[in-house]
Amino acid sequence: MIRQPGRFVRVCRVLTLAVLGLTGRAASAQPAQSPLPRATPEAVGMSSSALERATTGLQAHIDRGDIAGVVAAVMRDGQLVYHVSLGLRDVTTGDPMPPDALFRLYSMTRPITSTAILMLHDEGRLSVHDPLVKWLPAFASQQVLVNAAARPSNSAPVPPTRARRSDITLAQLLTHTSGIGSRDAPLYRAHDVHRYDKTLADVVADVAALPLFEDPGTRYRYGMHAEVLGRVIEVATGQSVDVFLRERLFAPLGMRDATFRVDSARAPRLATVHRRDADGRLRPHVMEVLDVTDDRRLMSAGVGLVASTDDLLRFGQLFLDDGRVGERRLLSSEGVRMALENAVPDALRPLPGGGYWGGSGWTLGGFAVALDPSRYRHPVRRGEIWWDGSAGTRFWIDPVERLVIVVNAQVSPAGGGGFREAFRAAVEEALVVRARPGG
Repeated sequence: MIRQPGRFVRVCRVLTLAVLGLTGRAASAQPAQSPLPRATPEAVGMSSSALERATTGLQAHIDRGDIAGVVAAVMRDGQLVYHVSLGLRDVTTGDPMPPDALFRLYSMTRPITSTAILMLHDEGRLSVHDPLVKWLPAFASQQVLVNAAARPSNSAPVPPTRARRSDITLAQLLTHTSGIGSRDAPLYRAHDVHRYDKTLADVVADVAALPLFEDPGTRYRYGMHAEVLGRVIEVATGQSVDVFLRERLFAPLGMRDATFRVDSARAPRLATVHRRDADGRLRPHVMEVLDVTDDRRLMSAGVGLVASTDDLLRFGQLFLDDGRVGERRLLSSEGVRMALENAVPDALRPLPGGGYWGGSGWTLGGFAVALDPSRYRHPVRRGEIWWDGSAGTRFWIDPVERLVIVVNAQVSPAGGGGFREAFRAAVEEALVVRARPGG
């Protein structure tokens, strides 16, 4: 029997009551355990009652069957002021969503890989202005499709190509302006480019063997750039990308659960991806042939990481603490600036896609950055960086109000009835004291 998440809110709801100072429903809740520094919302200019309404809104999405469960958290001025887990980790088992649940990040892996590149740039081990061929010579002979919309066929598995006009730079990989395509592009699918039974070196070699969709530096095209950057990290450091991230980024930040593979000890905390069936009921949904609990060969530097909500809070806070964690500097002030500022040339904007894309840029840190908040359907500030994943995760990092906001579920399609946007709006309403009047 599949139990529906809304029926179990009383036993599944976990709030940081000691932080929020909430009352009235304390008997049904347990404190979430987090080693992050804490404060009451009021101590950092936020409203406990407004954050309670944010919780009510998330619960409404669970009750409607938009998502099975969720973990959401807010930090301001480096202090955790809100941390809630609601609903179910898995509707089949009825397990409650734990506050330390693990989530498949998918595209939120990209900013983490990009940050690693900026760290190496800081150290002089590479430059974001380097041509890609300096690190991966296989890209030297890469061609460009004559028609980017051409699809492969049995008679022409690779559509007609021409010589490219310039070399890819690492900066173009970081900003999705290299001409490399998405892993879902028909050309890449026809050639089985992105598979978890292949190594990262194999995947990137296959990308190099296929043509670009356009010349480097001529168009923004969201694609497999972080996979290539992950391989650059391996070549530049002599370490596999998973080892480099674990030793140089995850361990110093205290991102204890960030990993490419979920072992048996952590598997009970892994949130199940759900999708509505024909009757509109949430059911477990398989997104990959090889899941994160399987013995994958590919350490996918673009879409492969798993992490907890606290891991993402720590990562986000790095950019508000000028690249430092405690007394240790992981990223220079210049590196932080590169992660926060748009790096897509004006000639390539607005970004294609309509909606918020038209009001966004892209940073060398692998984030979308809000340039025109009026193009968004939820509150953001100019200069706010963010990104999300295709199974229902998202974070926002706001340098103006010094906020890190994380909301994670596992649902496909990722929209989940707009639960992420609604949560961001509710957090905005909880701001009482603002760093910038009217901001």
